[in-house]
Amino acid sequence: MQQTVLITGGARGIGYGIAEMFAKAGYRLAICATSPAEKYCVKLSELEAIGAEKVLYCQCDIADAGSRQAMLKKIATELGTINILINNAGVAPTVRADLLDAGEESYERVMGINLRGPHFLTQQVAKTMIAQKQHSAAFNAAIIFVGSISATVASVNRGEYCLSKSGIAMATKLWAVRLSEFAIPVYELRPGIIQTDMTSGVKEKYDKMLEAGLCLQQRWGKPEDIGRAALMLARGDLPYSTGQVINIDGGMLVDRM
Repeated sequence: MQQTVLITGGARGIGYGIAEMFAKAGYRLAICATSPAEKYCVKLSELEAIGAEKVLYCQCDIADAGSRQAMLKKIATELGTINILINNAGVAPTVRADLLDAGEESYERVMGINLRGPHFLTQQVAKTMIAQKQHSAAFNAAIIFVGSISATVASVNRGEYCLSKSGIAMATKLWAVRLSEFAIPVYELRPGIIQTDMTSGVKEKYDKMLEAGLCLQQRWGKPEDIGRAALMLARGDLPYSTGQVINIDGGMLVDRM
């Protein structure tokens, strides 16, 4: 395959579901997360076992400019130019607080990881992609943002998360416009209710809502559901769709009477 994909937050949850799909397809994987590599040794080995050409782990705080720069230098040295950037890293508020009470510390943390970091990481990676495109028009490149239905569905007890994901929706459009002249497509995947550690604390709540018909497809979404969509976009299966949002929500947001 000889193509490199960087998946931020790729060691667990949705990110790992994405990593599994790309591993099976034979990509070289760069995975970043904030914890030391020792925490993910087994998972990283599993990605190689199922077909990844190579797996490189980078400990990185996506909200920190120096940490992002160090990660990109490591990837360039060990894997070469990034073909596919998947901006997946994200956090929920540490405490779900009412909009009238939520504090600035939580806001800054969520926005730094969920929005500021991905935006400026995209800026850095896009420049190297452009250089490669100018060297060879055949160079395959794409950028994928993992957003959330919270971009449009208001949750007043986690307002900072909703604001960050609405920002990701606009970031997708902005980068799609800016990179169109270089034939680098940009997409947003917008998950609904996905079964991960992030949603484990509200499992009972969503189980009841799903049983009551919240989604047309009455099941939890799985991380691999997002992974399949990401791989489709990376392969170029939707070549005339830059800037588009793909909802992966089991039909949750379909208008009904």
